[in-house]
Order: sequence, then C-alpha cells, then structure tokens
Amino acid sequence: MVNSTLCPSDNTAAVEQGSFWNSNGLNWDTHRIGWLIAGCCAAVTVLLTLINVLQHARNYTNRAEQRQILRILYMPAVYAVISFFSYRYFRSYTYYSLIESAYESVTLSAFLLLLIEFVAATAAGHNIDNAIARKDKSPLPIPFCCLRYRPTKAYFMYTLKWSVLQYVIIRPVLSVVGIICQAKGILCESGPWSFKTANAYIEVIDAASITIALYGLILFYGLTREELKGRRPLAKFLSIKLIVMFTFYQGLVFDALEGRVIHATQYWTETNIADGLDALATCIEMVFFSAFMMFSFSTRDYKEPGVRTSIWRPLWDSINYSDFAVEIGGSLKFFVDFALHRPQTRGPRVTIVDNDGKPRQRANLGEAFGVESPGVPYGASESPSTRSRMSYDENIRLAPYTYASANATPAIGVDSPVSSAESMERFATAGTHPAMGERGTLPR
Repeated sequence: MVNSTLCPSDNTAAVEQGSFWNSNGLNWDTHRIGWLIAGCCAAVTVLLTLINVLQHARNYTNRAEQRQILRILYMPAVYAVISFFSYRYFRSYTYYSLIESAYESVTLSAFLLLLIEFVAATAAGHNIDNAIARKDKSPLPIPFCCLRYRPTKAYFMYTLKWSVLQYVIIRPVLSVVGIICQAKGILCESGPWSFKTANAYIEVIDAASITIALYGLILFYGLTREELKGRRPLAKFLSIKLIVMFTFYQGLVFDALEGRVIHATQYWTETNIADGLDALATCIEMVFFSAFMMFSFSTRDYKEPGVRTSIWRPLWDSINYSDFAVEIGGSLKFFVDFALHRPQTRGPRVTIVDNDGKPRQRANLGEAFGVESPGVPYGASESPSTRSRMSYDENIRLAPYTYASANATPAIGVDSPVSSAESMERFATAGTHPAMGERGTLPR
C-alpha cells in the first residue's frame, strides 16, 4: 500500500495513447523532440564508445591494464542508453536510474585496480616495493588531516583497496533493494525526504559508501602521483568523477525546480518532467564524456607494430568480474587474519620464524596491492620456464600466504646455526645464498 502523504504518485492517471508517428506525419511536440535528441545523442555515444573499445580490443597487449580500461570505457554508453530508456519510458524512470547507479560502482573499482597496475608497471625494477617503500608517514587528506598513516604497512594498503571495493558490493545491493521497494510502493523517491521512507535510508547508505570509495581513490592518487606521471591519471580520474558529479548535482537541481519552475501537465507530473529533463541532459553530456575518454584512455601506449589481437578475449575479460570476487575474497581473508593477530599481517615484509621453527615472511606491499605472490617479487620468474607474472594474467590475486618448505635452510639471522662468515664463504664458493634456492629464488 502506497502512503499517500509520503509517496505521491509519480505518474498521472491520464496516459497519452498517441505514438511518435501518426497518420498526418510526425507529431513534433516538446516530448517527442526531446525523445529524438536523447536517441541521437545515445547513438553517437555508443558509436564513439565502440570505436574506442574496438581499438583497445585489437591492440590488447596488456591484459592487466586494458581489461580495467574497457570496463571504464563502457560507462558513458551505459549511462546514455539507460538514460534514453528513462526518458522514453518515464513512468519506469526509478528502475532505470537504480540500474545506472550500480554500474558506477564497477567503474570506480576498475579505476582503482587500473591505478594499481600503473604503479606496479612504472616502479623501478617492476617492483611495487620500490614505489612505496620510500614513502614516510604522512597526514591523511582533508578532513582527517590530523591523522597520519604509514603506507608501508600491509594492512593499510588492504584497507585502502577495500575502501573502494566495498562500493562494488553495497551499490548493487542498494539498487536491488530500491527496485523491490519501488515495486512495493514504499521507496517514495518523489516524496518529501523522511526516514519513514525507504529512499532516505538508501540515500544515506549510498552517500556514505561512495564517499569512502572516492576518499580512498584520492588518497591513493596523492600517495602515488609521482609514479603515475605520464599516464594522465588526472584526466582519467576526471572523466569518471565528472560523470558522477554531473549526474548527481543536476538531479538535485531538477528536484529543486519541481513546483517552482517545473509544473505538472495533463500527462506528466512535476516528477515526470524533472526526471525526463535529467535523463535528456545525461544523454547529451555522455557524447562529450565518451569523446573525452578517447583522449584519456588512448590506445597509443598499447599499440605494437604488426600486432593485432582478437576482440573476443578482451570483451570477455571486460565482462568477467571474477577478478573482483578474488580481490574481495582475498581482502576479507587478510582482515580475518589481521583480527586473529597472525604475525604475517603486521608491518612490512620481513623474515620471521614460526613456532615450529619454519621461516616465513610477512605480507609485503606487493601482496597488499595484489601484484605479486608470496615469496616472489613482482616481475621475477620462479624458473627459467616460467615468465614473470603480470597481475590478472592468472587467477592469483592476493594469493593465500605460503610457507617455506620444511627442508629449506633458514635465512641468516633467523635462528640459523650458520654464522655470517660461514654463510659468505659458502656463497662465494657455491654461488648460492643459504636463503636462496639453486636458481637464486626464495624457497617456496
């Protein structure tokens, strides 16, 4: 049952039965002109997006980065198409807008993972430790500038990543809840703002969640802006953030105009008109944002002479969100281990000894970022037959902690019976270090 006080009807009882075409030709009223403009803008946006997506798909030379880029490039097209249907079928506007908001969470999470890949790729020696290890304790951005953080702590990086990944869970859940509430008549999106409505709770939770996600992105960008030079990170960030800002604030403006500038007609309520103008404006804006993304996410950095790739694998990667699930699961596992005070979750990566005398290493920055597996530095090969791993190349994101083999020789200074002098002598004669395997890799 709809509350008539808090939930006024979004639609009028009178329904227009006419069509865009009639026996006398085109019926060019205001609504149909807007319908045509929205459709043309949506078509142009989709065309520009397809051009950019196909360029990346045909030059898919860096799977780790480009699968995230493809997900971001879909954003203007998704917004434009959904906004067109929101305008065309304005009586179902709320359902479309909730679906549109859900993709925003995918874009923000993909952008964070893209920045992580950029830092890993540009760090000296392809080792992300080199990019972060020299960072000292720093104050947090406003409004928490009175607090300081140390980026070399593994749990800090997991927390920063989770600050964005949580949104990819919360926003879709809120959209599903909102759709159910709208169908039951208790969402009350067009009524006065009140905690007696479901819409109020959804908006508060959504605002808190996206604020945390954006704060995490800003913090990461500020931490690694020197390493991101040359990759146009600001342009990439703006191409996403401006879409979010424009769609959010213009919605507030049109809502504020209801009953003041915007008045109901025979077939349209004030809310119908405000929603329609919002959808029309979004369709127009997405044309410019799709063009801006062609500049921000250019294929120039990925083109290799004579190399052309099939488009099917990139397209599948872009819609296969299993990597998000692995990221989220790995982060949750880390927090469980952290809550249980397991030693490998504290501080930077150092060699420690278990209670059973086996040496192992604490989680380092590379593992916290998810770009290396335990015991193997980013870019290092485990054997001559194994190439260096790019993150996302395999399903090894934030892999579980591994322990050294039982017969491995302990490292120097870790309850090792071998003195430093004896160690150096053996290393000079045999060409291997006691803490290394025969090929100079850490024992696994």
